[in-house]
Amino acid sequence: MSPLNIAVRDTPTGPVVEVMGQLDYETFTDLRDVLATLPLKPGHRLVLDLARMEFCDSSGISTLIAARNHAQAAGADVALAAVPASTQRVLRVVGLDQVFPLHPDAESAIEP
Repeated sequence: MSPLNIAVRDTPTGPVVEVMGQLDYETFTDLRDVLATLPLKPGHRLVLDLARMEFCDSSGISTLIAARNHAQAAGADVALAAVPASTQRVLRVVGLDQVFPLHPDAESAIEP
């Protein structure tokens, strides 16, 4: 497995955060710290692009929830893009697939 790498890009509708590698107990604080610095505005959409995420444990799931809370506090929303099948299963089991909008890729999640 790979360590966590994070890339952020701005779009007209809000930031896209690409999560690459393992999102777990040892790395979740890296993502949490990046998310805390994002300047979100009302009407923005925070997109978490998970296409290259290799692993996600409960700490990672908690960080996704924290991202949603951060976006909502700013009056923005959040969307998950390209969620790996194993993570989709976890989201479905705990009911978070009803909380997060899921998109097949980042580009479709960016669209208003």
